[in-house]
Amino acid sequence: MIVSALLTAVGLNLLFTVLLFALYSILRKQPGNLSIYAPRLLAAARQADDGETQTRAHFSIDNILPSVGWVRAAWRLSEEDLLASSGLDGVVFMRIFVFCLRVFSVAGIIGIFVLVPVNYLGDQLSIDDFSDLPNKSIDLFSISNVDNGSNRLWFHFSAAYIITTFVCYLLYDEYKYISAKRLSHFMASKPMHHHFTILVRGIPVRSGGSISNTVERFFMDYYPSTYLSHVVVHQTSKLRHLINDAENAYKRLTHLKSLPRTSQNGGSGAGTGGFFRRFVKKDPVILYSKKLEDLEENVRLHQSEVTMAGEEIPAAFVCFKSRFGAASCINIPQSDNPTEWVTEPAPEPRDVYWPFFSTSFTQRWISKFIVFVASFFLIIIFLLVAAFVQGLTYLEQLEIWLPFLKNVLKIAVVSQVITGYLPSLLLQLLSSQIPPLMKLFSTMQGYIANSEIEKSACGKMLWFTIWSIFFANVLTGSVTSQLELLLDPKNIPALLAIVVPAQASFFIAYVVTSWTSVSSELTQTMVLLSHLFTCPCSKKESNEKINEPSISYHSEIPRILLFGLLGLTYFILAPLILPFILVYFGLGYIIYRNQLLNIYSPKYDTGGRFWPIVHNTTIFSLVLMHIITIGIFGLKKLPLASSLIVPLPILTLLFNEYCKKRFSPIFQAYSAEALIKKDRGDENSPEMRDFYEKLVTAYRDPALMPLNCSVTSNDRHSPLLSQ
Repeated sequence: MIVSALLTAVGLNLLFTVLLFALYSILRKQPGNLSIYAPRLLAAARQADDGETQTRAHFSIDNILPSVGWVRAAWRLSEEDLLASSGLDGVVFMRIFVFCLRVFSVAGIIGIFVLVPVNYLGDQLSIDDFSDLPNKSIDLFSISNVDNGSNRLWFHFSAAYIITTFVCYLLYDEYKYISAKRLSHFMASKPMHHHFTILVRGIPVRSGGSISNTVERFFMDYYPSTYLSHVVVHQTSKLRHLINDAENAYKRLTHLKSLPRTSQNGGSGAGTGGFFRRFVKKDPVILYSKKLEDLEENVRLHQSEVTMAGEEIPAAFVCFKSRFGAASCINIPQSDNPTEWVTEPAPEPRDVYWPFFSTSFTQRWISKFIVFVASFFLIIIFLLVAAFVQGLTYLEQLEIWLPFLKNVLKIAVVSQVITGYLPSLLLQLLSSQIPPLMKLFSTMQGYIANSEIEKSACGKMLWFTIWSIFFANVLTGSVTSQLELLLDPKNIPALLAIVVPAQASFFIAYVVTSWTSVSSELTQTMVLLSHLFTCPCSKKESNEKINEPSISYHSEIPRILLFGLLGLTYFILAPLILPFILVYFGLGYIIYRNQLLNIYSPKYDTGGRFWPIVHNTTIFSLVLMHIITIGIFGLKKLPLASSLIVPLPILTLLFNEYCKKRFSPIFQAYSAEALIKKDRGDENSPEMRDFYEKLVTAYRDPALMPLNCSVTSNDRHSPLLSQ
């Protein structure tokens, strides 16, 4: 890529980003769009006004002018406010941006003011005319332009040690800070159901006895002083389908009631004679009301059948009188047979994923193996697709694959569209389908908590992103025929030192293009289009439930960490990428603070357990940078520097091992000291009696809850289905 093309890409994406910011600042002011751009604030306002809040407003010139008031509000948002509104996971998510901004601020200063001038003053690449700089390649600013064996390479050597030390210091500081935040958040929290509850699986069923009696007898025998109660899980898959049908019928009925009466009756029959009136269809509102009543009756019958027939699953939520009692039961094997009486921490009641309770220990193990194989083959298939898409960027390769398009490809506009925009468009379309697929894979593994599903999907998506975006483009961009060299570990540093710098231009353009993608998070394009298409056809009621979406950590965190990987990898090779990455993190910091404040509502809280994923990925990025640096110094005929870099990855891995021993246990379970302190603090609390009463029913399957249908002609807009 030449400098002028990079400047053009920067200008276009900067223009699109400014336009998106301006468009968002206008759209969010429109009263009809509050449910899209401020659903949390609208829901809170309606709750405060008992459902009487109106979104109608008079016209104001200020509503059609862009403003930066939302930027100030997002910037002033304190961490305490963020913790209260989005939980500890929201705080950890924003700490990722803070960490990256700190890293790449220092890296950007070193890279732009030290490494870029050193690279540009090299003589490895010929420079005939300095006045024609816009038409030169950006490789002039990379390490490729430094002469082989030059003493200037020691600047890069020093930079590698400086940035590694700084990143490790920040990693330790962030791990320590978030660990302390996790503990303080726990100590300041009110009694929570999942702290007193465990999940027991693999309950052995004795002949002539029920699972409920077996559970009660077991825990009364072995935990008589701490055992409180239990809830056995039932087989409710068929019942859940009936409830889904009832909910769909309710949504359809609500939509029909929002339409004019003439639209409901098809617009005919009002002025027809008696002969034609016989053929006019019945009122669809009446039909769906009757259907909803029938579904409710079927739900009640199936609920009775499930509870009376004893369709129990060998799993139960067991509640204890103290947090320490529940934790001690989790950490001790309950049976000599490791497949029986398997205990694990219970998720929050709102976090439970009910469909997969019926899977056995063997089925879960087989499912995990199948998902691992499927994920591996998905990555392989996507690597092949990426290789094909990467080939579209080369006209010569495209003419070989599609010779009948040779004449068409000679047209300048067509060739620019195919080689410049089509590859990135295809990759973005294909990549957008992967997060839901990875979440489906994690669901199939038998997790019983939505948070565990999303955390597992985050790990899968992270490795998929690294392989499909980074390694796929690196290895397929120039030396596909040399992939067999990867089989020899001794050649990996030299191979990466060749192929990674060759794709610096591609990744700089990729980062610049991502400015627009992260800015489009503001406008919520798909939600806005759906809102615009449905609003003219139906009317929203003031008491209608506001949809508050939750942020998809499994897709957003891997995307952020990919840019951290690119920044650290190209810090030594092509530091020109650093300012663009810094701009990306700056945009993301403001945008996601606004989204967490106004749009996204947490559906669960893991207590900051996403941070170890961030820590481990950053360590991987550092080690990858070290390996590439060893190879590049070897290619640049500076063997001493290459040898002196070798201790760096070893020291980094030792540092990572220390952090695991020091901080990881805090994210796995709370200490006995913290649990006993909390239990002693609650001993004399008058609220504990009410808490224990609610704890007994907290983990009851929602499918077994009573359904209330209210279908009356007097109240056309009252809720028809509630739990």
